[in-house]
Amino acid sequence: MHTAILIIQCRDNKGIVAAVSRFLYENNGNILAIDQYVDEEMGDFFMRAEWELETFGIGKDQIQEQFGSQVAKQFDMNFTLSFNFPKPKMALFVSKLSHCLFDILSRYYSGQFVVDIPLVISNHADLEPVVKAFGIPFHHIPVSKDTKSEQEAEQLDLLKENGVDFVVLARYMQILSGNFISHFPNRIINIHHSFLPAFVGAKPYHAAYKRGVKIIGATAHYVTEDLDAGPIIEQDVARVRHHNTIDDLVQIGQDVEKVVLSKAIKYHLAQKIKVVGNRTIIFS
Repeated sequence: MHTAILIIQCRDNKGIVAAVSRFLYENNGNILAIDQYVDEEMGDFFMRAEWELETFGIGKDQIQEQFGSQVAKQFDMNFTLSFNFPKPKMALFVSKLSHCLFDILSRYYSGQFVVDIPLVISNHADLEPVVKAFGIPFHHIPVSKDTKSEQEAEQLDLLKENGVDFVVLARYMQILSGNFISHFPNRIINIHHSFLPAFVGAKPYHAAYKRGVKIIGATAHYVTEDLDAGPIIEQDVARVRHHNTIDDLVQIGQDVEKVVLSKAIKYHLAQKIKVVGNRTIIFS
């Protein structure tokens, strides 16, 4: 089923929902999902509407213009119009840890993710056999401090050549430069443990174990130049007990990371995310 997706932001006012619904109804649009939210502090109205295109009375290439002139102009709306086709292309960046990669590839293989994965890029060769087992091209690009700009340029060339729409850092243990990020604004998803900023460094689970933490969490977010502080898409936690070992904590943490990252990918693929400043609105 081919659908169109409209995401709106404007000042809250009377008649917005009626105007959008009327536009879709009068053009024979069968609404599949609609969600709205008012931020009372900002005074802004947000809305997501998705409808079938098969019987819609306006051609795909004309919807933007006609909605803009007939509805958006009246309410001074900022809006984005997108479609659920063709399938988006997702690139995966990995290092040595495999848990998020395995989870994503299994969901992709089973059809849970309606997406194409044209390539996987890694700064280590360890996971190449895993990726090739799924029939996906693997590119090993070692990253060094002295040649990072050249290596990122090579990565960007590969992403462009393959028509990549967004990137998922599936435990990619490298910091991306501002130049790299600028090519994919709000289109790079990262996952990390939620011990930050309390337990920094290479062994956060060891530090958390010594501190006696009772909750382990994970955060998926869009990547910005402000390290690990981009707009949050999804979070979750799991409780731990005093008898859990460090290995237990690592396993529990990795399980949470897999689920949180996959949920974030699902929201992004479904085009249910609206970034507002450094926050996100996740539509149902």
